[in-house]
Amino acid sequence: MTDLAKPPVAATRPHSFSVHGVTIEDPWAWLRDPGYPEVTDKDVLAYLDEENAYFETVIAPLKPLSERLFLEMRGRIKEDESTVPQKDGDWLYWTDYETGGEYPRWWRKPVAGGADELILDEPALAAGKEYFRVGAITISEDGALMAYSTDDDGGERYTIRFKDLSGGAAIGEKIEGAAGKWGDVSIEGTIGNIVFTAGGDAILYGVTDENWRTRTIKLHRLGTSPAEDVVIYYEEELGFSVGAETSSDRKWILLTTSDHETTEIRLYPAQDPLADPILVSPRKRGREYDVDLHGDTLFIHTNDVDPQFRLVTASIADPGEWVERIAASPHFYMTGVACFADFFIVEGREDGLDQVELHRYDPAIAPVRLEFPEASYVAGLADNPEYAVDKLRLSYESMVTPGTVQDYIVATGAIETLKVQEIPSGYDASKYRTERIKIAARDGVEVPVSIVYPKDFPRDGSGKLYLYAYGAYGYAVPPGFSTSRMSFLDRGMAFAIAHIRGGDDLGQTWYHEGKLEKRSNTFNDFVDVAKGLVERGFTHAGGIAIAGRSAGGELMGAVVNSDPELWGAVVADVPFVDVLNTMLDAELPLTPGEWPEWGNPIEDPKAFELIRSYSPYDNVRAQDYPPLFISGGLNDPRVTYWEPAKWAAKLRATKTDDNILVLKTNMGAGHGGKSGRWESLRESADEMAFVLWQLGVEE
Repeated sequence: MTDLAKPPVAATRPHSFSVHGVTIEDPWAWLRDPGYPEVTDKDVLAYLDEENAYFETVIAPLKPLSERLFLEMRGRIKEDESTVPQKDGDWLYWTDYETGGEYPRWWRKPVAGGADELILDEPALAAGKEYFRVGAITISEDGALMAYSTDDDGGERYTIRFKDLSGGAAIGEKIEGAAGKWGDVSIEGTIGNIVFTAGGDAILYGVTDENWRTRTIKLHRLGTSPAEDVVIYYEEELGFSVGAETSSDRKWILLTTSDHETTEIRLYPAQDPLADPILVSPRKRGREYDVDLHGDTLFIHTNDVDPQFRLVTASIADPGEWVERIAASPHFYMTGVACFADFFIVEGREDGLDQVELHRYDPAIAPVRLEFPEASYVAGLADNPEYAVDKLRLSYESMVTPGTVQDYIVATGAIETLKVQEIPSGYDASKYRTERIKIAARDGVEVPVSIVYPKDFPRDGSGKLYLYAYGAYGYAVPPGFSTSRMSFLDRGMAFAIAHIRGGDDLGQTWYHEGKLEKRSNTFNDFVDVAKGLVERGFTHAGGIAIAGRSAGGELMGAVVNSDPELWGAVVADVPFVDVLNTMLDAELPLTPGEWPEWGNPIEDPKAFELIRSYSPYDNVRAQDYPPLFISGGLNDPRVTYWEPAKWAAKLRATKTDDNILVLKTNMGAGHGGKSGRWESLRESADEMAFVLWQLGVEE
């Protein structure tokens, strides 16, 4: 029996391989079950169970604190929360929670008046399940039918079901996808959006193959066997995935195939998806574009001539003949375009701050830029399902302003506030201060930092600070509001977001400056931001807790290798840390599609050496490491469970300190952790308790 007073030690088993003349030793490779995605290897399961038991032992003395944190965070969430109803055709739609409920209920009622209708009861569907998540939900244009998809284990292979809303009855048929093989294991599942055809008698959906790649779009006619479903499109190029959505006017189905840097779109008539598609423009490596329509005109948002993106138009009759409508700007990063009947909306960021512009189709009419009141905030279009509208639903928040739902009145420019996030336990914004500062990285580039802290926070270096970042895939971390974060702030800590390169916070160039051969900029930016915050008196070395998940977990792994003395506690959730091994395995679900982001070490010796130089698992060395809280999900198809497991095992065997290291593997969940709003909150409470414990912050 394992001595739970000491951490488990994973056995080592000789394993090596050679690539480009370099031999790699990997004695913990056995933690990858050869039968994955089914994990049945007794040794693997025994090790994960031992780590989980050790985690429970370590966290046990912190449970009173964790419970207090949980109750604090829960107290800031309205138990019977509901969304603001939104009109779509003849119906108003919204969701709500029952008091104490883990999952939402989906409702509608007639615009003309009538009783509320419960159209999807997630609590009933989730009853008795360790994990449950709705992936997609869509309703036919006439409001008569609903299709929705669910996942019961976190593996993200969704089952599609149907419901007749006119009579409120479930329809017996379901779609589990096309059967495939991974080794000897049968795989079934669907993923992505569900799109109804205009007639409402059929849907388009994506199918995952045996490697969890969505390369097929199928058409299913209700009342027929899924075995008869027609393949609308199959993507031949490895690494590209395909998805479907409707245009704003719902006359077209847009089928997009893409990887991380290249896009190709086809248009199918929503009335007849079996018709020959219209190819907007053939794929060109490195060119991205997306499309919406107004009448017979395509509005194409693209980076074809500039990474800041521009807007061009084309006719359906000649979709490849692009005419510039809005030129790219060095100051404005255009992130998206949405068409409505009488105007179109351009969204973007200027100096990293969200902007929303309303443009009339007549180019002689000057656009209107919406104004927002704070110096740092998050704002944009919310749910706007209808094409012909006289007002727009917006969302707004900041690091000190709770989530706010607004309507923008197009005719007058007035903004009506419909709802401000309610915090039942109370909230006083005057108790906090927020800043957006810039800190120079080692190459002189200034990195934005969003920071919030109590108004009496000391600026003499004695304070404790929680620093978060992601830094990959062009994802910009929004400086938004968080009720959970208040548990740190109310204990005297500061909270900062580092808008490092690798995200597109300052434009697509900012993203490109943190990928492939420039990946080290991401890690350096994060470290240099931390040092800059120390220099500005926000904190001190060892007084900083850091956190990241997925690719942000890779960031955590890199910076604990390079600058371990800076960090007082580290949280790495589902961390992508075994980068070299994963990018060398073309059979893993995401690998081919990830090569444009990280490089292809199979074919490119330089990419191999670059990834090997920073891959966190490969660069663990004999030195002191800070306290680490590592998590994984057994069913995670994005960052496979063995990445955090191998990393934890190697750290235990190599590091020279006595600092605590825990590994928690969710045995019934995937990439997102536990489902349900309270269960996920309990996981956050455990992580917070760990951070407060290690930083020595008063409870």
